[in-house]
Amino acid sequence: MHKVPLVESLRVIGRGSLNWVAQRPIVVSFEVTDSCTCWCKHCDHGGPKDNSRNLQPADYRRYMQALRPCVVQVSGGEPLMRQDLVEVVRNIQVGSGMPYTILVSNWSLMTEERYLALREAGIDQFSVSLDFPDQRHDEFRRHPGLYQHLSRIIPRLAALGHDDIVLNTCITRENLEEIEATADKAREWGVNLCYSAYSARRTGCRDYLLTSPEQLATLNAALDRVEARRDATNWIVNSPSTIEATRRYFQNGGAPGCKAGLRFLVVTADGALQPCSMQFQRYPLDQQARMVSEFTAHNACDQCYVSIRSYLDKNFSTLLWENVRGFFSFQPRQEQPPAA
Repeated sequence: MHKVPLVESLRVIGRGSLNWVAQRPIVVSFEVTDSCTCWCKHCDHGGPKDNSRNLQPADYRRYMQALRPCVVQVSGGEPLMRQDLVEVVRNIQVGSGMPYTILVSNWSLMTEERYLALREAGIDQFSVSLDFPDQRHDEFRRHPGLYQHLSRIIPRLAALGHDDIVLNTCITRENLEEIEATADKAREWGVNLCYSAYSARRTGCRDYLLTSPEQLATLNAALDRVEARRDATNWIVNSPSTIEATRRYFQNGGAPGCKAGLRFLVVTADGALQPCSMQFQRYPLDQQARMVSEFTAHNACDQCYVSIRSYLDKNFSTLLWENVRGFFSFQPRQEQPPAA
């Protein structure tokens, strides 16, 4: 994964440090639509929804001015269902490389034209969901032909050389045996890799959790083999401490100490603030401080270790060091050569 150039790095680090002290969120996830092209087995979104109350592109400027995050996730539902997504991204950008912006998508609607337009608008990282390294992905996502589409478009766009595509695999009981095969697929396609952990809180279904000693042993052995493949390209996006915390989450059946609402929060498609996508207390934009006092200060939920949390679930010095070492560069921006 390419590193953020010098000037942008310093701005992101500076904003994140200020937000940590001021008790503003470091990461905000904008769920720009509740509609989705899939009906995934591990998710509570699925299919078309009423979009009449969605925020309009210009509305996102108010949220950026009030919350001032240094990292933004643009998610859904399926964000690519919004035809005005490029305008949404442009209104999230505040200039000079801020914020670092990640598009979280199943890529069922991705084309080369949209990829390039979203890069130009300000997307720094494209996170692509991949549950299985073969056609079983279609069954899990309930979207026939999705894997074939991904197997064609991801290598083609990776070959453009921007090094900004990350496969995100949510570890479940179903794909436990495919952890390393997914890493192989990322290498084959020329992209990066991130693991997240299944949570039953979203759907109430515990069938996909890892519970037996045998399953935990399989998980740990597979993650050991993946960890051994780290190299200077930073293609495994999870930090070592995040991998270790993911192991503990499955081992202990939970992860206490969540700071949802403080270190990160969600903005729903219709503009409410929520502590996370699985906690449904809603607050107006000007009441994030009330969210922290009412929810975060008393939050006892330990039922997830999803990516937005796992990036931030550590002390400030560790967070700063891991990001400086893994994602930020102290070299100036260099123009990339045009793709062949």
